[in-house]
Amino acid sequence: MAHSVNCSVLGALCSVTTVILLEAELRTFFMDICLYSVPYEQSDDRYVMTHDSDYKWSVLFILVIQTIGVVVGTPGPVFRWFIATKFQCSVKKGKSSKTEWKTEYYWIRTFVGWRERPLALRLWSQNCRKLVHNTKNRILNFCIGVQIVIVTASKLGSESEPGAQLDLSRFVLYLDGEAELTPQILNNIRNATDHLIQIGKKQQPKYLKDLLGKSTGFEGVAKFDNDQIPSLNFEEPPNSWTLPLVTLASIAIALPNIEKQKMKQLHKSISEGLLYVSLVEKILDSKADLVNIRKKANRVWEEVDFFRKWLDQDLQNIAVEGKTTKETLERLVNIAKTIVMEYKAGMNGQENPLNWPMEVIAANSMYRIDQTLLLDHEGSEYQMDHETLFEQLSVMVADILGACLTNLPRVITTECFCSAIKEREKSVKHAARLLGETEEILDILQQRELPTLNPDQAANINEWRASMKKEDPLAFTSSSNNGASSFGSSKSIE
Repeated sequence: MAHSVNCSVLGALCSVTTVILLEAELRTFFMDICLYSVPYEQSDDRYVMTHDSDYKWSVLFILVIQTIGVVVGTPGPVFRWFIATKFQCSVKKGKSSKTEWKTEYYWIRTFVGWRERPLALRLWSQNCRKLVHNTKNRILNFCIGVQIVIVTASKLGSESEPGAQLDLSRFVLYLDGEAELTPQILNNIRNATDHLIQIGKKQQPKYLKDLLGKSTGFEGVAKFDNDQIPSLNFEEPPNSWTLPLVTLASIAIALPNIEKQKMKQLHKSISEGLLYVSLVEKILDSKADLVNIRKKANRVWEEVDFFRKWLDQDLQNIAVEGKTTKETLERLVNIAKTIVMEYKAGMNGQENPLNWPMEVIAANSMYRIDQTLLLDHEGSEYQMDHETLFEQLSVMVADILGACLTNLPRVITTECFCSAIKEREKSVKHAARLLGETEEILDILQQRELPTLNPDQAANINEWRASMKKEDPLAFTSSSNNGASSFGSSKSIE
């Protein structure tokens, strides 16, 4: 803003206003001294009458109000003007350029358009039309001349030199014909951005970072839903990144006899991770076909997050009532299946899964994930214990979060370059803080091998699953044969 011509004009006008007001106050002050220093009988009556005003005390009141306005409103514009002048003069080395003082067309475009527009007046007399036309053109020519004088007088700088360390000028959005920013201004912008990044580094999601450290790949994206599970309805709704995370978190909370500290860490990790997941889905979901799924999953998470309830079912009570891990999962399966089947019984024909109610979408996800866990357990010579399943769920959550957060570099880039110009400053600041917050997370994820996906596919969990299914079909059809390996080799018996 300090670099713009408008700021220069405003700073100059404020300076002139301040000088005029100061002169008026000084003149008034010294006139009063002169009047009171001369005896009344020797004073000039004409002088006294000239100094006095018919408005009396209101003149002083107006002067005070004007002084307050100047004191409050002048320092900012004048200070910015002086700073801009200092920056521009610091790179001026006796160069002269005709283009430097050229007035860009956008400054006079409105006046030129008015001048070239035909008259809308219907006058019978040709002389009258000619007189009005000439008068209009002369007035507009005068306005154009004044505008050119003002703009030309406001230009104080010359072409700037490129920065010594890094040329940032190619990242600046310039108006047509606007002079380049000086290295000092570019450095200030860079320093402000670095400051925001440092603020973000102080607010890194430590619980999320610890959770991602438990994962070494993205296998959980494929394993949370087995293709062998029969569908309860005519068609399955697509998954969003949020939906399986909320379901897995609900299952973990429903497990009994888990240490409070472990449960607290997992809960906070998912809370931190869902903030970035929502950002990825909001910015990169170009088709917006998962908006309903995402919104409904977020509503389910609010209930789980605040009240430890899943669709009005107290998850802690489920954990107490379930004697074994298998019984806990079976109880959740029965609750979810009942919700889906009741909805299916009342359906009139086949309905688009994207329009299913929140309860049905959440219950369908719970049914499929719980059945997947139970299917993996079948045939294992050891019973599932709570701790082993909890750790397995934690790794699965970490895999899904990690896969989703690989899209963060694209999110940051999109925030910087693809937002509306009027919102660009706000979005760039957010992108800088986001970079600082997730820098270490991105370092962790860069060490993993990613599937072959284009950027649009990488932003969608269904595309991830399709790609992983193509590369490793067994990951989607794991059965009781690999149940022991799925949940570890723990020999504890409930």
